[in-house]
Amino acid sequence: MSVRRKKNRLSSRAKPRPGVSHADASVDLTRLLDIVASFPRRTICVVGDFVLDQFVSGEISRISREAPVLILRHRRTEAYPGGAANAVNNLADLGAKVLPVGVVGDDNEGKILLECFRGKRIDTSGILRMRDRATTTKTRYLAGWTHTTEQQVLRVDREPREELPERIRKSLERKSRKAAKSADAVLVSDYGLGAASPEIVRKLNAKCMTLDSRYRLLDYGGTQITAATPNEPELEAAYHVTVGNDTQKLEELGRRTLRDLGLEALVVTRGKDGMAVFENGAGKQERAHNIAIYGSDAPVDVTGAGDTVIAVFTLALAAGASYMEAAHLANYAGGIVVMKRRTATVTRAELEVVLRREATAQR
Repeated sequence: MSVRRKKNRLSSRAKPRPGVSHADASVDLTRLLDIVASFPRRTICVVGDFVLDQFVSGEISRISREAPVLILRHRRTEAYPGGAANAVNNLADLGAKVLPVGVVGDDNEGKILLECFRGKRIDTSGILRMRDRATTTKTRYLAGWTHTTEQQVLRVDREPREELPERIRKSLERKSRKAAKSADAVLVSDYGLGAASPEIVRKLNAKCMTLDSRYRLLDYGGTQITAATPNEPELEAAYHVTVGNDTQKLEELGRRTLRDLGLEALVVTRGKDGMAVFENGAGKQERAHNIAIYGSDAPVDVTGAGDTVIAVFTLALAAGASYMEAAHLANYAGGIVVMKRRTATVTRAELEVVLRREATAQR
């Protein structure tokens, strides 16, 4: 089993919907192109929880006599970097130099992740291998007929239950501090598995630090995090409220999150409803800026889309983009990647194609 590389092509389905303006008139698309062109000159440190995403495909054979379940005839097994590893993979495909810091097990799954990184010339010296710890693996079982689209029927997660030993946490702190010093920005990808934590982040010095935290967003108050990119359900879970279609409640939660975490910016991803961008500081207390989705509102696969969003957002900030410019670029990237199957990445060339197309449409 090996990590399969995706074709670097822009899906023909990732086009603006009729009647929806996707290129904000206030955004200079030529400026965005210049920012994307500078991506290869930037270095990003990624501190986070590395995951291997497995996809097991099978053709529906029959219903089992033992239980009312499908029997699948195995077709293939594919594996892709997931979680923080997906953010690393996206950054590499965008041309940036990446310094990943995290933990994998001394197992086949950990080996696959490391081989994928090394194949893209990513420095793996910041990744620790633990003999007595399994690499976090999310296995999705997909079923379909010969001429039909596969559908996910089951997902099995294998996650370590024990906390990281103190010696490992100390080593991660040292490697994180070292990598952060050499980077233009730090991306923190916290999936609750221990490699990224508020305690580690508090010991990092970086002029730009972004956060994607699945379960403990509010625990990062008092750190040097400058911007965060939660999705709406994560924001709802943090404050135990439901937003739904109540835009006023979203406004209140966004402003509250800015205050509670001391952020300069907050980008809330909202699925088919696009993004809501909040900024702090003088003259930035107006209503949130809403960005409509780019592309189709019927995505092919949303697996790992949040990792793509924060990767592009962070890299754009490192390249000198404003928060609004970075959010727009991340929005374009998200629209591209959800039209691909499996845990996918976006490339610099794909972003440039979209931006030139949007520029032509504006003329």
